[in-house]
Amino acid sequence: MMNKVLILEDGSIFHGNGFGSDAQRRFEIVFNTSPVGYQEILSDPSYTDQGVVFAYPLIGNYGLNEDDYETRVPTIGAMIVREYNGAPSNYRSVNTLEEIMMRYGIVGISGVDTRMIVRHIRDVGSCRAMIADANVNIDKAVQKLKETILPYDAVSRVSRKGVEVYQCEKARFHVVAIDCGMKENIVRSLIKRGCRVTVIPWNTRAKDIFALHPDGVFLSNGPGDPTDVPEVIETVRALHGKAPIFGICLGHQILALSYGASTYKLKFGHRGGNHPIKDLGTDKVEITSQNHSYAVDANSLHNTPVTVTHINLLDHTVEGIECAKDRAFGVQYHPESAPGPQDSGYLFDRFIALMEEEKAHA
Repeated sequence: MMNKVLILEDGSIFHGNGFGSDAQRRFEIVFNTSPVGYQEILSDPSYTDQGVVFAYPLIGNYGLNEDDYETRVPTIGAMIVREYNGAPSNYRSVNTLEEIMMRYGIVGISGVDTRMIVRHIRDVGSCRAMIADANVNIDKAVQKLKETILPYDAVSRVSRKGVEVYQCEKARFHVVAIDCGMKENIVRSLIKRGCRVTVIPWNTRAKDIFALHPDGVFLSNGPGDPTDVPEVIETVRALHGKAPIFGICLGHQILALSYGASTYKLKFGHRGGNHPIKDLGTDKVEITSQNHSYAVDANSLHNTPVTVTHINLLDHTVEGIECAKDRAFGVQYHPESAPGPQDSGYLFDRFIALMEEEKAHA
């Protein structure tokens, strides 16, 4: 007996079996095409309030370990899978996926036709959805979904509430990172390259960042619409030319907005570890990991000092920007996720090189 139902705001319904929390949840439904990495997806703050449909058919088979969390308190909206494996086999596993979902109140549904759902989202776009008990009144549920206003305060909910310093033995640089929902592997990637990292809350003012004397400023990934955080955009605008800046995903969008560009919402976003991205400077193609709903409008960059450095070869959207005079750049994808596996690691090295140049000219 199938005990749960996934309902979309257009009235589409998919029956399945619940796992994780038994609560009823509403969320924005999206899909991810990655064949591995469900622990990282579960714990990535960028998925806050989103129900993720996994295109890969088997989820849960290698469990969860203590080292691969991107944040310790997951805020994902839901997990939607074809087959859930609750008896994982992996020497690193310490928890099942369902145990962690129950701990943090995350709902899930399995046994649904994820191929059909992915195709549906691809055709109609991301939309509001819910997971509820199988006996729910569908008409009332659809009406409730149509009346649902998706949250726009996700960044303030997932950002750190205070300053946190990550030390590095023999640190050469001090990076101040603005946390809009920052993944832990970004911190690890910076530390590995000789950076002491001071992570600050999303709404920290520019003058307080200057007081920390950074060699470089990092703008993190995070959930939602970049225009929902005008405070961060204003802060970044005040940082132009003061120190090298590197932005990833939401940070990339915020950087573009700080120069007067605009962003727009994609029909169904980019989520997965298989997007080919072309570096316009080298003509090389990288296989990248992506997770975003919004993109920078290329036309809006024409009257700014910003140039496009990378494009997505699937839909030709902007994937990288640069303001050379300010030593600022950003990419839409996630070089720390290593889908290539090392195709995009040079971006962190580029940030290091900019900080070296800044020190040499000081």
